Amino acid sequence: MMFFHYLKYFLFHAIGLFSLALLLAGGAYITAGVFVVLAVYLIGDGLLGDDTSTPKFKHPVILTVQLWMALPLLSLIVFTAVWSVSAGDPFGYGAFVTQLTGYDVIAARDATFWVHRVSIWLGAGLMIGMIGTITAHELTHRTWDPISMFIGRWLLAFSFDTIFAIEHVYGHHRYVSTKEDPATAPRGRNVYVHIVASTIKGNISAWHIEAKRLKRAGQGLFSWHNAVIRGHSMSLLLVAAAYAIGGWVGAGFFVACALWGKSLLEIVNYMEHYGMVRDPSAPVQPRHSWNTNKRISSWAMFNLTRHSHHHAQGEVPYQDLKPFPDAPMMINGYLTTIMVAMLPPLWHKLMTPKVLAWDREYASPRELQLAAEANAASGIPAMMAMAAQQQSAGRIKTAA
Repeated sequence: MMFFHYLKYFLFHAIGLFSLALLLAGGAYITAGVFVVLAVYLIGDGLLGDDTSTPKFKHPVILTVQLWMALPLLSLIVFTAVWSVSAGDPFGYGAFVTQLTGYDVIAARDATFWVHRVSIWLGAGLMIGMIGTITAHELTHRTWDPISMFIGRWLLAFSFDTIFAIEHVYGHHRYVSTKEDPATAPRGRNVYVHIVASTIKGNISAWHIEAKRLKRAGQGLFSWHNAVIRGHSMSLLLVAAAYAIGGWVGAGFFVACALWGKSLLEIVNYMEHYGMVRDPSAPVQPRHSWNTNKRISSWAMFNLTRHSHHHAQGEVPYQDLKPFPDAPMMINGYLTTIMVAMLPPLWHKLMTPKVLAWDREYASPRELQLAAEANAASGIPAMMAMAAQQQSAGRIKTAA
C-alpha cells in the first residue's frame, strides 16, 4: 500500500509521456489527446472523490527526484511541440523517432490539419502549466536547496515567469488575501482582467523585492546579480532555442505556448484566493485560501490542492501537507475550477454565494469590516451581503 502512495505522485509523468506520444502521432491524435487529458481530470475528480490520506514517507528523496525529472520531460515536450510546427526535420529528430518506432512521424506531422495545430498549442501550454509551473512552485519554495531552485527557475522560464520564484515566495506568501498581494483577486474581478493585472503587478513587486535584496547585499541593481534580469534572460534563451529549431515560426509558436502557460498560472492564482480578505496584522491561516482534496488533482499536482495548509506553513513539503477538510472549499478539482473561472458569468454565479458563506463562517471581526468594504466595491447585491454580515456577527458574538 505504501508503494502506491509513492507511485500516485508519478501520475504527472504518465500524463506528460502520453501527451508527448500523441504530439508525435500527429493529426487527430493530438486533439483526441487533449480531450483525454481534460477528461482524466474532470471525470476523475468528479467520480473518485477526495484523497485525505496523510501517509508518512520514509524515503522523501524519491519524491524530490521525481520533481527534478520534470525539467527533461517538459523540455522534450516543448521541443516536440516546436518541431511539430517547423519545416524540415530540425536536428534529425523526426528521422530518429521514425527509425526507433517504425512510425513515420514526419509524414504524420506534415499531414496535420491546422485545427490540430491549435490543439498542439493548447496541449503544450497545458503541459507548461502543469509540468512546469506546478512543479516549479514546489521546488522554488525549497530556498535552502540549490538544485531544486535551479531546476525550478528553469521550469518557470518556459512561461516567462522566473519572477515567480521571487514574488510568490517573498511577496505573495507574506501579503496573501490582502490588497497588497497582486495574486489575490478582489471580489467581482473578471479572470481576464486578473491575468493582466496580476502579471504586471507581480513583475513590479518582484523587481522591488529584488532591489531591496541587492541593496542589502551591496550589489548593483542593473547587474547579473539581479535575479529578475537573469530570469528573463533565461526565457529569452529558450526563445532563441525555439528559433534555432523552427525559425520565426518556431519562436512565435513557443512564445504563444509560454503565454498560455503563464495565463494558466494566473487563473490558478485567481481561483485559489478569489474574494478572500485578511487583516494584514493577523497571521495567514488555513481559512485564507480556497482548498480542495479532489483525488486526481491532488495526485497530479503534488497536493497543490491542499492550498490552505500550504499557505499556513509554506515550508512544508507537498507530501506532508494536510487536507484540512474544514477549510473553505473550491467549486471542484483544479481543472474543473479553471474552466469555470474562464466563464465569468458562471464563475460569479457560483462563487458569490461561496464568498458570502466565507464571511459568515470564517471572517474575524476585522475581516468582517474588510469584507463589507469588498462587497460594496464589487457590486454584490446589498441584501445578500447584509444577510451574510449579520449571520457572521452573530457567530462571532456567540463564540465570544
